[in-house]
Amino acid sequence: MRSDEHEVAEEPQKQDGRKEDVERQLHKLRRRLDGIDDKIVALLSERQTEVEQIIAFKKAHSLPVYHPAREENLISRLRQQGRKVGLDPDFVEELYRRVLRQSRVEQTAHMARRGVRAGATVVSVGGNGAMGRYFCRWFADAGYRIRVLGRQDWSEADARCKDADLALVSVPIEVTTEVIARLGPYLPIECVLADVTSIKGPPLEAMLQAHNGPVVGLHPLFGPTTSTLDKQIVVATPGRNASSCQWLLDQFAAWGSIVIQADAGEHDDIMGVVQALRHFATFAFGQFLRLKDIDLHRTLDFSSPIYRLELVMVGRLFAQDPSLYAEIIFASPERRALIKDYVRCLNDNLTMLGRGDKALFCEEFKKSAKWFASFSEQAIRESSYLIDKLIERF
Repeated sequence: MRSDEHEVAEEPQKQDGRKEDVERQLHKLRRRLDGIDDKIVALLSERQTEVEQIIAFKKAHSLPVYHPAREENLISRLRQQGRKVGLDPDFVEELYRRVLRQSRVEQTAHMARRGVRAGATVVSVGGNGAMGRYFCRWFADAGYRIRVLGRQDWSEADARCKDADLALVSVPIEVTTEVIARLGPYLPIECVLADVTSIKGPPLEAMLQAHNGPVVGLHPLFGPTTSTLDKQIVVATPGRNASSCQWLLDQFAAWGSIVIQADAGEHDDIMGVVQALRHFATFAFGQFLRLKDIDLHRTLDFSSPIYRLELVMVGRLFAQDPSLYAEIIFASPERRALIKDYVRCLNDNLTMLGRGDKALFCEEFKKSAKWFASFSEQAIRESSYLIDKLIERF
């Protein structure tokens, strides 16, 4: 055999040898990576052990699950640390947001099983409705004794309210003040009277008139399908004898909720925008799409993530009970007046559209942009996060 033929014959063997060497090196690198992953899981387990100790401490001292300042300080520190070692701070933040949420959910699950006043009696007025049943489950799981006072139970109201520690009213808005007035005479003087209505002015006044004991208005900003109270907002409007009502607010905090204090007037003014106006605008947009018979699914084929986000919020509204939204939108003359102002504002733009007045549009746009300026950075940051999540999902 010629020497050149011998070299050709050996070439495949050399290539096979190099391939095996590359595979061995890659396997070694992967084993090192696997070792790091094992350490990460072990550290997460160690962290969870520490979380369980914190849970026990918080339960012993009735401390709230969520501490916003502590969490944000931690995230800021970890972002800086990540940047120093060459990691994307946004990646570090996203990772730890997930870790911290899991920690809160674990804490909430444990705290939910311990009542701040376990053994106390809760009378759920309207407890057969969706929100009534929802809170009955949470209070029962925390060790409270539950009595339901429904529409057909008023003949037994005296017995069901006897020795009650809390009467929680969760009935439709239009009958709330009537039910409160009817309930008042049956309540012990030391019983806390609270409602969960989405308006606070008239119900709070009705409770103060009907009951001489502790009174507090509540507005949970979530619905009965919520699986966890972690970081869910509950607005509390002081009524009377706040110290006697504090255990109830502490219970929501123990479940992981964020309790915000506001007087009834401020609450109703803000909720007029946050709920009534927003829901009506969403309703009107969806109604317009229906009247124009828009092919929704086809629009999604052409949609940007932000359009998809907007459309799913419209679809979400129309997938629910219309009476719930009607109660919120038509709850008070003030809310209806606010929505009328909004419709008049829309009508004011008809002339601009009719003339095709781009200059006027830009002028109004700039005025609003200036007004929104202090919120703009936050808006871009939060909306970008949501858009990125939608892109990952779809």
